[in-house]
Amino acid sequence: MKFIKPSPKSVLSLDVGRKRIGLAYCDALFITVSILPAVKRSIDLKEIETFKKHIHNLNINGIIIGLPLDENGNMTNQAKDCMEYGEIINSIIKLPFNYVNEHSSTWESINTHGIKKDKSGLIDSYSAKVILEQWIKEGPELKEFVFNNQIKY
Repeated sequence: MKFIKPSPKSVLSLDVGRKRIGLAYCDALFITVSILPAVKRSIDLKEIETFKKHIHNLNINGIIIGLPLDENGNMTNQAKDCMEYGEIINSIIKLPFNYVNEHSSTWESINTHGIKKDKSGLIDSYSAKVILEQWIKEGPELKEFVFNNQIKY
């Protein structure tokens, strides 16, 4: 499989879980990737205000969302949930976005950063960091949001 590195831009990475969403971001030149505090996922989407604040304060130009595909690259129930959540986020925030296969990102975070499973969301944010680092290396390029729910490729 051929990977194409995406063009540089500041990006917010989301590791979407049923209870929490891990967050990480990178600068526009892909020099640093940093974690942000995880947020609780809510039915009324209150966490979107936190995303908007980070987007404004960090001058974010795009969003990537991890998709937990299985070991064969097939959709899982959690991946379908993440995709639905991503579509909602995209319709509200309207920034270029894409999905990244995050198979085993939690395990990689535990092994790389030595973090045990916790309830604070730290592991979720480190997983968002792993997803973002993978995206920087492999892409794909973000899809641009265009008015009337059209996606520009």
